[in-house]
Amino acid sequence: MNRRHTVIDSPYGPLTLVATDGVLSGLYMADQRHRPPEETFGDPDPRPFGEVVRQLDAYYARERTEFDLPLRLAGTPFQRGVWEQLRKIPYGETRTYGELAELLGRPGASRAVGLANGRNPVGIIVPCHRVIGASGGLTGYGGGLGRKQRLLAFEGALGSAPAAEDALF
Repeated sequence: MNRRHTVIDSPYGPLTLVATDGVLSGLYMADQRHRPPEETFGDPDPRPFGEVVRQLDAYYARERTEFDLPLRLAGTPFQRGVWEQLRKIPYGETRTYGELAELLGRPGASRAVGLANGRNPVGIIVPCHRVIGASGGLTGYGGGLGRKQRLLAFEGALGSAPAAEDALF
């Protein structure tokens, strides 16, 4: 397994991109909860990330609302199922943890969905920020509730959402 990484600037602070065998396997924000140790990111090398950077730049410029990048997401089958559902949440929309649990055929598993959501290794591109609490309020986000709020506001998904609630996940 060959891992490489690079750090890029973004409107949400520096992002560390990680590729495993040339495929994006991580996008981590500074001070992100569940961020793997730096020594697991491999050698610095910006070459595997050209298309990732192009698509992120287009997203920040409001020219792109979906990402079509190959991803290598390491996780349990349940986690990967949650992350696949996250990729289906349209730009500018949100879903609750309970709604995702229903879509996965696991009603009542909203807490497990929240835990899997928090372990998403490719933030922004796999839009875990689009998941909100049952009351419509903002709940936990590995990159911090301030970033979650900024991402949702950027996408026009906040509407009249209540202020951020205490982090649950």
